[in-house]
Amino acid sequence: MVSKWFLTIAAVCLAASAWAQDPTKVEPKHYKLAFENEYVQVVDVHYGPHEKSALHDHPGGVVVVLTGGHLRFTDEKGKVTEVFSKPGESRWFPPFKHKVENLGDSTYNAVYIGIKTKTSASKDGDPSMDATTEKIVAQYLAGAKR
Repeated sequence: MVSKWFLTIAAVCLAASAWAQDPTKVEPKHYKLAFENEYVQVVDVHYGPHEKSALHDHPGGVVVVLTGGHLRFTDEKGKVTEVFSKPGESRWFPPFKHKVENLGDSTYNAVYIGIKTKTSASKDGDPSMDATTEKIVAQYLAGAKR
């Protein structure tokens, strides 16, 4: 009886760890949540020299490189890809599980904008906005008309 209970708990824990690979939870040292809503997850990325991450995943999205770097990505099947990033560069990445290693002697900083869902449209076909965004856009458009 005790062994069945232990095996059930172990199986649940293993399943939870397989699902919980959000980088902000698995790797909070390297990934900090900057903003999130139902459409996107914006994450600040920081790796010190020669730092490595655990296996994690991101939704497909765009990385905007703030400081250059030489990185090694290893996917869940062991495939290795080295990337040289330049400051100001933007790249699309499909969703995938991977580990990261900063191969450089300096820190690497970036912002990852993960796309969670397709945006919904309002009645007039424009993407829906929250009240704060609507106010900012209205102020911008009023200034542009002057």
